[in-house]
Amino acid sequence: MSALAGRTALVTGAGRGQGAVEAETLARAGAAVWLCDVLVEEGEAKAEALRAEGLDATFLKLDVTSDAEWQAALTAAAAATGRVDVLVNNAGIISRKIIADMTPEDWRKVLDVNLTGAFLGVRRAAPMMAASGGGSIVNIASNSAFSGHYDAAYTASKWGLRGLTRSAAMEFARSGVRVNSVCPGLIETELNRGSPHLKPMIEMTPMGRSGGAEEVAQLVLFLASDASSFITGEDFVIDGGFTAGAAYRRVAQETGLL
Repeated sequence: MSALAGRTALVTGAGRGQGAVEAETLARAGAAVWLCDVLVEEGEAKAEALRAEGLDATFLKLDVTSDAEWQAALTAAAAATGRVDVLVNNAGIISRKIIADMTPEDWRKVLDVNLTGAFLGVRRAAPMMAASGGGSIVNIASNSAFSGHYDAAYTASKWGLRGLTRSAAMEFARSGVRVNSVCPGLIETELNRGSPHLKPMIEMTPMGRSGGAEEVAQLVLFLASDASSFITGEDFVIDGGFTAGAAYRRVAQETGLL
């Protein structure tokens, strides 16, 4: 419960869904957490609910595509607590469009939020972490970053996050800043509950279920804490075995091997 005591963490896309759970988990581990999102009403409500439980939580409006807003958010957090120790680049969007239906504007919008947004955060946060002795950056990618999802912009952005993670890890390793990525598979939240893709995805997942945001958050907490102090530049897949061989498992089932 005190793994992050005395530390400051920023979580983007924290107004709802997986990001909100990640922020809550870090707060319960003792961090002063800054919930960042463009969803002001939802973000403020989540921060208020955490404060009502005695946790240290503050909402900051942050459009991750804006370098100026990144600088303002990180400066505000550092001014309040004297440091920045953890950044979780969770903010992301999906287009659900195939290439034939995608406009250049659709493409840029997804890449701007999912990849450029994370780059701007790393660029601003890593030097601040280094100045206070180090820190941990966790980029939320996807198991789509290991395959070809039928959403080219989303898939490209998540493959890009893996590359950004490794490059940043090498650049800042000697500064005490670790950078890793978490690659979730099907994670059921209030945002996708009832979606038509849930059932076929669950059927393909070897463990036979969707993941929970709490399970992803526990992995984020591990990477944010000193428990992972010798880990950097790595991708952590959390998808119930989907990437490990879901297609082969389906073939084995249909041919009577399983």
